[in-house]
Amino acid sequence: MNCSLVIRAYNESQHLGRLLEGIAHQTVKDVEVILVDSGSTDSTVAIAESHSARVVHIRPEEFTFGRSLNFGVREATRKLVVIASAHVYPVYPDWLESLLRPFADEQISLTYGKQRGPESAKNSEQQIYHQWYPDASKPDQPTTFCNNANAAIRRSLWEKHPYDETLTGLEDLAWGKWAKGQGYKIAYVAEAEIVHIHNETPRGVFNRYRREAMAFKRIYPEAHFNIYDFMRLTITNI
Repeated sequence: MNCSLVIRAYNESQHLGRLLEGIAHQTVKDVEVILVDSGSTDSTVAIAESHSARVVHIRPEEFTFGRSLNFGVREATRKLVVIASAHVYPVYPDWLESLLRPFADEQISLTYGKQRGPESAKNSEQQIYHQWYPDASKPDQPTTFCNNANAAIRRSLWEKHPYDETLTGLEDLAWGKWAKGQGYKIAYVAEAEIVHIHNETPRGVFNRYRREAMAFKRIYPEAHFNIYDFMRLTITNI
């Protein structure tokens, strides 16, 4: 079993090394690591190169989440491509093995794994992780939800449908919607667990949800969000 692994990064020197060390200790040993750097000014690139990762550069003014992923997947030479955020790290040495195992089913287009916050994460963030990433796997989930902080795709399907480079976020959801629309499956793998470190300011959180809301409206133009939805989701998430 082998794979390519694409990491998007900008000034991730604080966390990148831990991810790359975790990759080196996986049960899957043949891993082609590709880092897509969007103009880091710290030691991100040097850390990646010290771990034998191949570095691909994208100019900051060119960056979108979908475009940077397309840069990385285009460089991948393996049939299966894992996608990971630069500020995550695996919990177990069989993270990649677990994430790739469902692809034995030819109808699986995409897998994604469990996420948890570090001990320092706010309680609200931990609760969201528990809601979105339960302890039970779903080998053929009915929804299009997925997350590219910890996911894998078939490169052959990406060749047919690259990531949307015009979205302000949720390029993973848009790709998952396309794959399900083509009759393929999405598998959630609870055993493929990572720790996701978010050190965002309140403004950063607001901006992230704002751009994701804009993208969601493009992906699902028929969706409506009213005051009842606001109250319901506020109560259930808090």
